[in-house]
Amino acid sequence: MDAFSVIKSLNNNVLIAEDTDQNEVILIGKGIGFAKKKHDLIESKTVEKLFVLRNKAEQENYKKIIHNIDEKTLQSIVDSIEIIKKRVNTFTDEHALVALTDHIVFAIARLQKGLEIRNPFLSETKVLYPFEYEIASEIVEYMNQFLPVHLPVGEIGFIALHIHSAMEGTTLNEINRYSQLVSNLIQVIEDQLCITLDRDGMDYARFVRHLRYTIERVLIEDKVEEPKKMAALLKEEYPVFYNLSWKLIKIMQQALKKPIFDAESVYLTIHLQRLYESIQLKAKTK
Repeated sequence: MDAFSVIKSLNNNVLIAEDTDQNEVILIGKGIGFAKKKHDLIESKTVEKLFVLRNKAEQENYKKIIHNIDEKTLQSIVDSIEIIKKRVNTFTDEHALVALTDHIVFAIARLQKGLEIRNPFLSETKVLYPFEYEIASEIVEYMNQFLPVHLPVGEIGFIALHIHSAMEGTTLNEINRYSQLVSNLIQVIEDQLCITLDRDGMDYARFVRHLRYTIERVLIEDKVEEPKKMAALLKEEYPVFYNLSWKLIKIMQQALKKPIFDAESVYLTIHLQRLYESIQLKAKTK
């Protein structure tokens, strides 16, 4: 029978232990940590959830966080990790357990103090990462049954970014940087064209996806062939959109610190022109 050797009891329901291969693991189970001392043995049948935290810094961080969590909150976070694992095939739960736990504890503390941080990139997150957003919506709905506070809709966006970070192995800082870049580009477009985009509309979703794919191509330096005749035509026929496309490209270049091929301006001009025409047409039919 497999058994774990206790290293430290964090609370009544969480232990740091060592498995038979001498790996440090997080063991979670109802009452599993009650009155347990170092070197006590824990039978595997009493373990509800097991997480391997190979990174020492994350181990220490998790140990600190866990002291501030009540039983229901902890269980809802662990269950949320399981929800993510069931929906996502390529998912490394080690970092996600620590990051998501830390985020939820911090969010609860803010909300209990009457502080709610607005999510400025909620619309962009919903469009850029629809799959992650769908899972995050399910998690927030689930957790709100057990938490001492009600997580607002903005938290769906934040949790979606945590899920995307865990899926892709990218840092939250990187993801936030690209979401902010898209938001900045949208703001420039609205200011230059004197329009207001419907954040829930299809035109907005289409255009944001185009910006996302443009950023992804730039990051991997994927060259797009330039249709030179079309570029000359667009420059002549749609100078406002053509010049705006170059303004957006310069903003992207500065933010991404990468060269952008001229062809991107052609496709961006076309998308801008279609976006503007669609908005004008809708305004006339109202």
